[in-house]
Amino acid sequence: MSSPSHLKYLSAYPEHLLTQVRRLIDEERLADHLRQRYPQAHAIRTDKALYGYVQDLKDDYLRNAEPVAKVGYDSKIGIVQQALGLHTAVSRVQGGRLKAKHEIRIGTVFRDAPPEFLRMIAVHELAHLKEKDHDKVFYKLCCWMEPQYHQYEFDLRLYLTQLELGGERLWG
Repeated sequence: MSSPSHLKYLSAYPEHLLTQVRRLIDEERLADHLRQRYPQAHAIRTDKALYGYVQDLKDDYLRNAEPVAKVGYDSKIGIVQQALGLHTAVSRVQGGRLKAKHEIRIGTVFRDAPPEFLRMIAVHELAHLKEKDHDKVFYKLCCWMEPQYHQYEFDLRLYLTQLELGGERLWG
């Protein structure tokens, strides 16, 4: 039986879902379940391609938001820190004005992930351009940019659970 610590990425979900996840784990079917739902990895491998991908999403949904100066994969972002991506605003004084440059970094574990997972993370980090806190307005914005946001987030948490249990990377 899977221990509660193996479900740390899913702790906020209702018990009936956790029971289903435990069953998948106990029957060693979690990896197959994820592969069936998400058969292939995305093709965005470089930081340049990732920047273009995120910029296209921003142009489609957040045209009036502040620009993003840099986007890239970051090997320092790990599951251990419980971060999948980071949005930072680097502030600098230029002349007499304070300028903020926004940067988005996405953990390299998602270089070999399904396109749905990458989109969910990119949407999440872009939403921070408008909303700093993880509140109702923030998640409403995420769902506007990606209607399946919550499903992809749940399935991504299943994948993180798979990795934590010592399972293989499914798409790399």
